[in-house]
Amino acid sequence: MGAAAGFVALVIVVALVVLLLALSVRMVQQYQRGVVFRFGRVLDRIRQPGLHLIIPVADRMVRVSMQTTVIGVPAQGVITRDNVTLTVDAVVYYRVVDPVKVLVNVRDYPSAVLQVAQTALRSVIGKADLDTLLRDRDRINAELKAVIDAPTEKPWGLLIERVEVKDVSLPEGMKRSMSRQAEAERERRARVIAADGEFQASRRLADASRAMADTPGAYQLRLLQTVVDVAAEKNSTLVMPFPVELLRFFDKLARGAGEQIDAPEAVPSVPGDGHRREGPR
Repeated sequence: MGAAAGFVALVIVVALVVLLLALSVRMVQQYQRGVVFRFGRVLDRIRQPGLHLIIPVADRMVRVSMQTTVIGVPAQGVITRDNVTLTVDAVVYYRVVDPVKVLVNVRDYPSAVLQVAQTALRSVIGKADLDTLLRDRDRINAELKAVIDAPTEKPWGLLIERVEVKDVSLPEGMKRSMSRQAEAERERRARVIAADGEFQASRRLADASRAMADTPGAYQLRLLQTVVDVAAEKNSTLVMPFPVELLRFFDKLARGAGEQIDAPEAVPSVPGDGHRREGPR
């Protein structure tokens, strides 16, 4: 009887020891930090990753993840500074830097960060115009990060790492207007580039004409080059170079002959005649 009672007592003691160890041992993962509450009060020492012993019943450990958390901000209807209605959504990257403040100063901090992000998104987008939102997205993201980080870093122990505007939805009428504007801008650029090209080409042609004027043989070489270019492919057209100066010579010759024919001829005077007669024959 005594041996049986001693064995039962030993078993009970071992079971109590095992239960005590189970209640006392806590494991903290590498990406976590442990905050111990003793009779409801926070202990100063933060438990690092590994195995830790706590006092059963008196202590309670809460593990806080130190990983970066990503939350998506739902689409928000916003009116920009130039009175354009938009639908904007964003994404927020944050992580815990002070586990004690996260547990003590704020309740359900992921939801709190989401609400602050929605409010900041409407506030920042409402102060910017449409062109700034579409063109300078980095500045908008920086302003969003600063606005969200102000009430969360020191009071709540959170660090906002990045905030990015993910999508901007425009009304269909605004899309069509922007499309027409972009088309008109591209057409304007094309016309300016074409006019600039023609201006540069005219200046080059003027320089070439002056250089060819200083060298008389250059005109003939250019004429021969034109003939070669025309006859390069299989072509039935025959090009014969004819100097323009020769045409001008024939034109002057024809004009001189016409003036001689149209001019009246003078009648020679007879000796001994008292007066001189002139007239056509």
